[in-house]
Amino acid sequence: MQDIELPIRAASEIASTHGVIPDRCDVLQNGSTLVLRLSESLVARIVTHLDGPRQGSGWYARETAVATHLARHKAPVIPLHPAIPPGPYEHLGFPMNFWQFVTATGTDPVPETIGKTLHHCHEVLRDFDQPLPHLEILAESIRVLDMKHARDHFSPSTLEMLRGHLTATIGILGQFPSQPLHGDAHLGNLMNTTCGLLWTDWEDTFTGPVEWDLASVIWNALILEEDQTTVNQILGGYRQAGGEISPLALHHSLIGRAAVMSAWYPILYPKPSRDRQIKLQRRLEWLKTMTSSDQSIIALNFRN
Repeated sequence: MQDIELPIRAASEIASTHGVIPDRCDVLQNGSTLVLRLSESLVARIVTHLDGPRQGSGWYARETAVATHLARHKAPVIPLHPAIPPGPYEHLGFPMNFWQFVTATGTDPVPETIGKTLHHCHEVLRDFDQPLPHLEILAESIRVLDMKHARDHFSPSTLEMLRGHLTATIGILGQFPSQPLHGDAHLGNLMNTTCGLLWTDWEDTFTGPVEWDLASVIWNALILEEDQTTVNQILGGYRQAGGEISPLALHHSLIGRAAVMSAWYPILYPKPSRDRQIKLQRRLEWLKTMTSSDQSIIALNFRN
């Protein structure tokens, strides 16, 4: 607990300044980001990995602006806390922002609803008028491959393969229609709550084709779990809500998503479990079957 005392103090002091008195300290997550429940309604999210690839609070500012816009227009998202101005904040060296606590139901989300809620967010995001970087997670992942973490973890040939896929994906996806996105729309950033199915964690927000978010949410089910039914239901829900999906853009987004997740593994999981090691190896083996110039489409077979 000693190593998180200072960020806890930082968040508590900011909350108190705005009249929200912390009466508890429940640690909901303790990784590169520390997530604390400080009162019945208040959750603080604090960056503690201060020497990581993301420096400063610029990306937190983008997240805060996007989350504020989404909540204001009644999108299915966890809102920022209403008693504390949006920020973001930096105190005692720690960037942070503050969110409304929501109660998880503990039940799995309905796949069709996943697609429908993601489409709802995309619809609201089309009116977001502040600048966002284009395909930023892909460009950032190329920079991550040049860091010591990646060079120590991957062979030169694997680094070359990942860099090639990331570069190719940037060029290909740049040819498709673009709009603000979640950026990291996997199921871990979706909560089934007593208020409904809500998206959270908008720190990776950028502009790109909507297929990027769809690839992020179906990747594990499609490739690791070979669960075509769930994939069809998620994509079907998105289409039923009015969304259009380009199979080619989705194909290349799936490749880019696998390369991004692989590039970040040494940073996110410096001591990976056996299960995580297996998942990484399966991603890399799958990527080796994908050539940068491959224009064939992964067999998705989703319903029209």
